Amino acid sequence: MTSFVECEITLHDYLFFATHEIGRLYETGGAIHNYALCYALGLVNSNYFCAEQTPTYQQDLSLLNERGIYITPAQAREVFFSISTWKYASNYYHVEMEKNQNNTPSFGRIKEIAPESKFRFFIVSEKEDFLPSHWIRLGKWLSKAELKVKNIHKGKLYQAGDFYSEIMLNPLDVPSTCSLQQCNVLNMPPSSLIEKATLNGAHWKLTDKLNIPANLQFGFPKR
Repeated sequence: MTSFVECEITLHDYLFFATHEIGRLYETGGAIHNYALCYALGLVNSNYFCAEQTPTYQQDLSLLNERGIYITPAQAREVFFSISTWKYASNYYHVEMEKNQNNTPSFGRIKEIAPESKFRFFIVSEKEDFLPSHWIRLGKWLSKAELKVKNIHKGKLYQAGDFYSEIMLNPLDVPSTCSLQQCNVLNMPPSSLIEKATLNGAHWKLTDKLNIPANLQFGFPKR
């Protein structure tokens, strides 16, 4: 039986990942990608050392498709941002010194998600029950976050029809038999996310306000 575990993330530290780089501004987006959540939850593991800067999403997340476990992106419920300035300098002490060479400082800015911000996501499980641990680590700084299970939904399956989804989705994971009619798009690497979407096709009704496409599986960007 398919179960839907509704989870809430509360940040206890500043969360940073570079969603957008605008000149010297490094900005964290207002959502957490479902690929990143899978690693944070310990469902898949990345190598401690990577000889190449090439992600292995397809290799890692295909294992979850085989296990019948799917994680939705985490949608902002209450989010606060913080902007700070950092300084670095061009250091020439490690090369041969030349005349008129100056150690000129430069500045950048970083936009992070502040502590006490909250996110919601869902764990869809077909073959096994998976309940996450109480604490997880997220982002570039491995920021500490508290994770709570808010509800476990069973849902009712509808084989067809229009439906509205409040739940944030990765459009690569929605089956081709479910057509997307309209939505809001959030640009976020490695693939854009969607929210407030109207779709047509097979879906699960969790509550009067919560619907989610049926047969969600991890899909991957084309190379």
